[in-house]
Amino acid sequence: MRISPLLPSHEQSGARLTSAEAGGEVITYGAAPAEYAAAAAKGSLLLDRTTRGLITVMGSEAADFLHRILANEVKGLTPGQGNRNLLLTGKGKVVHVFDLAALGEGFLISTEPGEAPALMQALDMYLFAEDVQLTDETELHAPIELVGPDAAAHVAAVVEGIELEAAAPHSFQIGPFGEAMTRVTPLAVAGKSGWRLETEPAQVSALWAALVQAGATPGGLVALDSLRAETLSAAVGREVTDEIYPQEARLDDAFSLTKGCYIGQEVVAKIDTYGGLNKQLFRLKVSHDDPVAPGTRLTRELEGEVRDLGVVTSWAYSFAADGGVVLGYVKRKHQDAGTVFQLGDSGATAVLEG
Repeated sequence: MRISPLLPSHEQSGARLTSAEAGGEVITYGAAPAEYAAAAAKGSLLLDRTTRGLITVMGSEAADFLHRILANEVKGLTPGQGNRNLLLTGKGKVVHVFDLAALGEGFLISTEPGEAPALMQALDMYLFAEDVQLTDETELHAPIELVGPDAAAHVAAVVEGIELEAAAPHSFQIGPFGEAMTRVTPLAVAGKSGWRLETEPAQVSALWAALVQAGATPGGLVALDSLRAETLSAAVGREVTDEIYPQEARLDDAFSLTKGCYIGQEVVAKIDTYGGLNKQLFRLKVSHDDPVAPGTRLTRELEGEVRDLGVVTSWAYSFAADGGVVLGYVKRKHQDAGTVFQLGDSGATAVLEG
């Protein structure tokens, strides 16, 4: 796992971190309710995303190549535009989730942490004689993200010469910060409108400090997971695996139903036309505040028989609900709001929310 260039700053500030084996991610800076409030009520929450991966896709046939295999629009993007995108299996299930940005001469792909090598290999499998060059440039990628009511103001305070008010999601602008240029992109952060700032790794500590000086509140996984649970936002590796269709994980903004053929397109279109999802992602309110392990089964007693009807994928403390919530997949015909499930054999219950 790549180590964040911001790690010394986090340690110096006394942040609680995950283990080195887990990447040394920030859990909290010590005031999780305030971190959450900065994103949900007043201010902005500043998040370290510097361990994400980066792939460049260059060459005269890069647009044709990516358009042929990826689930969302490619050839329709003009330089400076982008989207969330997917690589699916032939059976329509999710292999990779990433952010795509169109350059004049090619494309940038920002991946989840640790995913760049696997995505590079997967893309290369579909390359034949096309004029396309794939390069892993993860070491040059050091994004940070902000989310909250004042996020745009905090971005504007540190990056000069950009217009944020009318910026379309996933469109990017480039402005100066210090001695480096910074790419600024509006996108969803934990299901809410936010911003990603990308600068050189050597400059990211100064950019982080400048955003804090401007009023952003640094935070971590506790606040992020609370936001993500409240917005029903799926996370790669938790809700999103290669056993999941994009519609099951509510990834509707990451695939197209109109762009024509791509890998897995027939299955995605069939689901949209005829339905037939056997399960879908939902949020459930838990009867206690203790963490619930991923993989915990959601069961109900029906006609004297205990039936397995779903599985928990994530737990979080919801500051809005003032209690524990889980995200999980629930089988169809059992997805009505208010449906009560047993959480494994713990004796606790979870109520499906609308």
